[in-house]
Amino acid sequence: MYAVIIFFGINNCSTVLPLVSTERTVLYRERFAGMYTSWAYSFAQVLVEIPYLLTLAIIYVIITYPMIGYEWSAYKLFWALYSMFCTLLYFNYLGMLLVSLTPNIQVASIVASSAYTMLNLFAGFIIPKPQIPKWWIWLYYLCPTSWAMNGMLTSQYGDVDKQILAFGETKTVAAFIEDYFGFHHSSLGIVAIFLFIFPVICATLFAYFIGTLNFQRR
Repeated sequence: MYAVIIFFGINNCSTVLPLVSTERTVLYRERFAGMYTSWAYSFAQVLVEIPYLLTLAIIYVIITYPMIGYEWSAYKLFWALYSMFCTLLYFNYLGMLLVSLTPNIQVASIVASSAYTMLNLFAGFIIPKPQIPKWWIWLYYLCPTSWAMNGMLTSQYGDVDKQILAFGETKTVAAFIEDYFGFHHSSLGIVAIFLFIFPVICATLFAYFIGTLNFQRR
């Protein structure tokens, strides 16, 4: 789950950088000519990603869900699809946002690399939530990867009462996830809301900055 979030996310974000950077030049030209406003462009740019990313998420779930051996449940199947779809969305919109904030593709790539490090480090897997120092925990909550990890892991295993041996102690899978990762099955509703909020915030900021900031050189 962790590898999927990071790999697909970084791949999508890196792929969208040169595309949006090239299309921004077209936006400058068409906006100067009075063809359309920046809000119309950004709305179309955000909207066109949705069916494409939804198709990717569906293909991913169809292939990997039975391959990994997850429980066949409509509830868990939906969560696998929803978490993956939101992950693809906010990484794509993050790449678009970084392009709108930077003057060229080179600077955007550098900033994106720094963002990947933070999104990786505070995803809640390399350093689980209970082990993150209190003065850094705010960054954990700001990273959308931690919420995606929470949704994927808790929805599949947060209600499993099978006994396992973990670190010399016998406990249920659900209890281990709560103790080690700090993920609670009862908070899945909040996780769903935040997974929806992150793409909306990134898309809204992209729409605002792509129209406000002008890096065109005359």
